[in-house]
Amino acid sequence: FTPDQVRRVVSQALKQKFLTGKTPRQQPAPSGPFPPPVMIGKSLKMVRVQELIRRIAPTDCNVLITGESGTGKELAARAIHAYSTRSGGPFVAFNCGAFSDELMANELFGHEREAFTGANSRTSGLLETANQGTLFLDEIGDMPLSMQIKLLRVIQEREIIRVGGNQPTALDIRIVAASAKDLKEAVAGGAFRQDLFFRLNVVNILLPSLAERKEDIPFLAYHILGKAIKGKSNKIKAISGEAMALLENYVFPGNVRELENILQRAAAVCRGEVIRICDLPPDLSEVQRYSHRRSGDRLLSLEELEQDYISHILQLSGGVRSRAADILGIDRASLWRKMKKYGLA
Repeated sequence: FTPDQVRRVVSQALKQKFLTGKTPRQQPAPSGPFPPPVMIGKSLKMVRVQELIRRIAPTDCNVLITGESGTGKELAARAIHAYSTRSGGPFVAFNCGAFSDELMANELFGHEREAFTGANSRTSGLLETANQGTLFLDEIGDMPLSMQIKLLRVIQEREIIRVGGNQPTALDIRIVAASAKDLKEAVAGGAFRQDLFFRLNVVNILLPSLAERKEDIPFLAYHILGKAIKGKSNKIKAISGEAMALLENYVFPGNVRELENILQRAAAVCRGEVIRICDLPPDLSEVQRYSHRRSGDRLLSLEELEQDYISHILQLSGGVRSRAADILGIDRASLWRKMKKYGLA
């Protein structure tokens, strides 16, 4: 074995031992009936997120969680609820981008008997269901303006009126909202109410992308793999050093959700005890197989080489310039100048 191979094997063993035999340091456990969700990560950015969650959870203020799709915003919301004084109450999640105005009003506010055709009985909405607990509004940026006005009133008055009713019902809830969109831009463009933004954004938690916390990938990978094979006949015990290196060098446009999908697939197709490169999706293998090719029978010039590599990194990053610049080790302005120079902008 070469020294580098030994280092990789020992590193893998230490990471696996950490995941199976060591509990991350946390503040006293919450008092609710369910354990808090596991937020994997020892990177500085994730440690700061975890500390902020535990610090603001008992305060009962509204929270806005931002970050790219797939970074774990609902997991963070559940952690806030678990560490709050409301942990014994319900946690209710609602996706604001999945319903029309009418259906959204009915889902959130409920309705009175005979409020509309087919309404044969009074029905409580999710706002009432979340009473004494936490309401998680995912993709709040997709909420129609008409519903934003109604939600603002709920936050201000702490009461609701069911569809078809006229009597207010008192509410005691905490609202945690999340958005992959830039809500400040939405406010500037008139697509999101400024007063509602200020009401929700009492505390902002920005979740880092997986590309910003690559050192967490091994921990996440073994945690996800453990869940994928639990209770199944799989005899998978490890991820090979080569496969892990490939995962650590991948950009993950879909963040943690994409890593989860990749490892669930790998666990399903793996025939041995170790997940290898051949068990990973073919497009990941392209990262390893990429090399600087010759142009016909001649070698590439330094300029052609740079253009070829920048184009490759932009493709891997899904066109996200901040990620591409991070991989290339340059700032976004420098990347933009090079893209303009090579006609890639």
